[in-house]
Amino acid sequence: MRTWHIQSALFWIATGFLAAGLFLAPIINGGRDPKYQKLGVDILFWALVVVVVGSFVGNYLAIAQIMPAHLNFWLGHQGYEFVDLGRVWQIGKFTGVAFWLVLMLRAILPVFKQEGDKNLLALFSASVVAIGLFYAAGFFYGERTHISVMEYWRWWIVHLWVEGFFEVFATAALAFIFHSMGLVSKRSATVASLASASLFLLGGVPGTFHHLYFSGTTTPVMAVGATFSALEVVPLIVLGHEAWEHYKLKERSPWMAKLKWPLMFFVAVAFWNMLGAGVLGFSINPPISLYYVQGLNTTATHAHAALFGVYGFLALGFTLLVLRYIRPTMQFDDKLMKTAFWWMNIGLALMLFTSLLPVGLIQFYASASKGLWYARSEALLQSDVLVALRWIRTIGDVVFIIGAFAVTWQVVKGVFGIDKDVSLPVTTGVTSPVLAGTEQGAIDNDSCCGGCTQANEGAK
Repeated sequence: MRTWHIQSALFWIATGFLAAGLFLAPIINGGRDPKYQKLGVDILFWALVVVVVGSFVGNYLAIAQIMPAHLNFWLGHQGYEFVDLGRVWQIGKFTGVAFWLVLMLRAILPVFKQEGDKNLLALFSASVVAIGLFYAAGFFYGERTHISVMEYWRWWIVHLWVEGFFEVFATAALAFIFHSMGLVSKRSATVASLASASLFLLGGVPGTFHHLYFSGTTTPVMAVGATFSALEVVPLIVLGHEAWEHYKLKERSPWMAKLKWPLMFFVAVAFWNMLGAGVLGFSINPPISLYYVQGLNTTATHAHAALFGVYGFLALGFTLLVLRYIRPTMQFDDKLMKTAFWWMNIGLALMLFTSLLPVGLIQFYASASKGLWYARSEALLQSDVLVALRWIRTIGDVVFIIGAFAVTWQVVKGVFGIDKDVSLPVTTGVTSPVLAGTEQGAIDNDSCCGGCTQANEGAK
């Protein structure tokens, strides 16, 4: 279950990001999809289904010792967290991501031939290429590779691919979205994206070494990793400021109020970035701290807050933004969205601070006083106090699940039109993609609205 838990989170979040890219590509290209793009997206979707089902079945057969041992690495379970899927399914996943890269570039590259500033487009394109290719780092180790070498390449995926390039992609994507809505100028969007991306990569790339302290890393490299890992807090603060500025944009135009909930999820991303990746991450990343807490529940506390708190809510924000675009006259159900937003955030907080963190702190004390072996021993983990704390987590889980069902129901209602659409008032000035119509407000759900093109012209 733990393997499925981690893999489902990674698959779901990656799917949200890839879908956001495919949604954004035709907007960048003036509302036009390249020929056969829909066929390519359909192929990508069903390939994803095959990889997910195949890897989950392989995980089960390997862990249950039903699969022959010599096939485990290739079809079952590689044995390493975050890259648990068998090598065949890993190849399939990389092939899918590479195919996504082709679909994206087919739509983006023609825009470089047009006149105008291309800096933001270049940054976005570079992040797309990095996402498409850097997952290949997971192929640089084999079944018999020494664990120190394997750990090096594994963290290229977990830290650089996810925490580095996906953050740059998200920053550039949001900049494009808000520019296409006419809310910020292209110059402002470009400057903000370049500054944020520079900070992400400046702290993130050398900061990767904080994962490698105990994998044969030399002292100078350990010092570099610790220093730049500490600096990773800086871009998280910048990202929080940007999210708040985006939220305040809802006052720029009446129709921006219709984007309240996608923006709220982006603000939640900033909060959990600060708390989960910043505070909780920094508390365990210095060498002296990690010496005692490596692999304890303090790490799980940081991981839950940073993975779902940042990338989960970011994927949900993208999902709601796409839903708002394809259903331009839909009204978000405020009661449903309040339940979704607050129950998911409160549920995540309850998981962390009533269960994971207390268990982690008890383990830390045990590690510092008796040794890491005892902190991870059955004697401590099965003690009455720790068992009770793990059961207490159920409260946060239930709260979170209720919020997840609420946002799922909102998406289902929006996609299938269960509620009647509500016509929105026509505003003057820049036409919004949310209105998804001409300047007179006509709506055509089967074709691009052209609103982004008009917004771009107005923002130049």
